[in-house]
Amino acid sequence: MVKILFVCHGNICRSPMAEFVMNDMVEKEGLSDRFEISSAATSTEEIWNGVGNPVYPPARQIMKEHGISCEGKRARQMTGRDYAEYDLLIGMDQANIRNMIRIAGGDPDGKIRRLLDYTDTPRDVADPWYTRDFRTTWEDVNEGCRALMASIQEEWK
Repeated sequence: MVKILFVCHGNICRSPMAEFVMNDMVEKEGLSDRFEISSAATSTEEIWNGVGNPVYPPARQIMKEHGISCEGKRARQMTGRDYAEYDLLIGMDQANIRNMIRIAGGDPDGKIRRLLDYTDTPRDVADPWYTRDFRTTWEDVNEGCRALMASIQEEWK
C-alpha cells in the first residue's frame, strides 16, 4: 500500500484538491485498495477550538465542476507522527516543504517532496488564496497528480 499525505499551508485549498483528485484517479484506475491518501496543513490557521474548517468554497466548487466531492473534509495540521505513517509527504510549494521538514524533524528518508517536481516543469503549485485563480491551481494539481501516479506506477514495474 502506498500512503500519501498532501500538504499545504491551511489544508483548505491546494492539499485537499490534491487529496481528492488523487483519490479520484486511483479509484478510476481500480487501485483504491493499493493507496491511502490524505491531506494536512503546516499551520493551525484553519483550525478553531480543535475543529478544522471545511474545504474553501471556491475549491469545493471547482472540484464539484469536475465531478469530485470533498464532503466531510476538515483541515488538520501535519504532525511529526505523519512522517513515520506516510510513504510520501507531498508539499505544494517551497514554503510548505521547509515547514514540513521542521514539523517532521528532518527528512532522513527523502519522503518529503514538492508535487510539481514530478512534472517536466518543476515549480510551486499556484496558491489560489492570494490569486483567487482556482482554475490554474486545479490545472497544476491535476498535472502533478498525473505525474505522481505515473512515477508510482513506474516504480511498480
